[in-house]
Amino acid sequence: MHPRALIVLCCAALLAACGSDRPKTPPAVAAPPEKVAVKKVDEPGPLLAWQRELNGSLENIPPGADVELALLVVDDKGRPQRLLANSNLTGTGQPLAYHLRFNPDAFPANARVELRGRASQSGQLILHMQSQRIAQAQTQTLAPVRFDKAP
Repeated sequence: MHPRALIVLCCAALLAACGSDRPKTPPAVAAPPEKVAVKKVDEPGPLLAWQRELNGSLENIPPGADVELALLVVDDKGRPQRLLANSNLTGTGQPLAYHLRFNPDAFPANARVELRGRASQSGQLILHMQSQRIAQAQTQTLAPVRFDKAP
């Protein structure tokens, strides 16, 4: 037999053996996925040395509502001039905890700073909060804030 014919025959036998549909060993049983610890939104982690925080709870927020909080520098007419910090949350129907972190160096000394918030559902404004004046650039826990129906 010629060596070329022998090589072709060996290759054909090898291809036929590899092309089998039957697995030679039983498939390994997949291990159940490991549970991964998910960090909750209301636990932002440790406060850095240069940060300050406003925290508290929001009441009267319906489930699924998108809540926006903003710490703003406002002028004498109540118009926003600069954003110091903001946070977006989703309502659960329960009191909603918030943590709003900001840099105290960006807090202006003689300007008016306010915490403002609004809630919307399906893109439509449904609730708003009365603005709260923030006098000092310190970590503070504010009283629970109740949202009112938007006009």
